[in-house]
Amino acid sequence: MTDKTMVSDTLVGINGELGHYGAMIPQTENAQLKQTLKQMRNQAEMSQEEIYQIARAKSYYVPAAKATPEEVSHVKNVLTQLSAQ
Repeated sequence: MTDKTMVSDTLVGINGELGHYGAMIPQTENAQLKQTLKQMRNQAEMSQEEIYQIARAKSYYVPAAKATPEEVSHVKNVLTQLSAQ
């Protein structure tokens, strides 16, 4: 297994964890459990950022080009229209 594969697999795993936390936190009524889940989510986000930085530094991940102001405006308009429905 290559370093690139391990980094990619790690990011996929962390992203999955974050999705689970995102689903669990709003459904949890116990305040202490909710706080613990938020802390765990925050730690996972920090790990994700660290692994992402490693991936960028080793050129395992090259982000997409930045969106133009017109593209950003278009997406904002679409999302605004969808949320108004």
